[in-house]
Amino acid sequence: MMHWLYLILAIAFETVGTTALKTSEGFTRLWPSLLCLACFFSALFLLSLVLKVVPVGVTYAIWSGLGIVLIASIGWVAFDQRLDLPAIVGMALIIAGIVVMQVFSNTAGH
Repeated sequence: MMHWLYLILAIAFETVGTTALKTSEGFTRLWPSLLCLACFFSALFLLSLVLKVVPVGVTYAIWSGLGIVLIASIGWVAFDQRLDLPAIVGMALIIAGIVVMQVFSNTAGH
């Protein structure tokens, strides 16, 4: 069960790291750059622990899908980046795909 907590934490670190990457302005600002690198290192370490238990395809689908939705949402809220209806529908479909995988697939490593 810990592997799901590790995956959630990995996604959180990746999301914070990507947000810091945006604010680092091409690694020209020290503190956002260091935060970015620390978060990405932490995310990949945690992801490596998840991959001991959960298949790589399932792990990466959840990791990338939730990462897309979270980063797009942060971009909308924090950086005033617009999301049109097709983007919102696409993100809803990503979430629906993750739910279908978790609820109905035997490959999800329950």
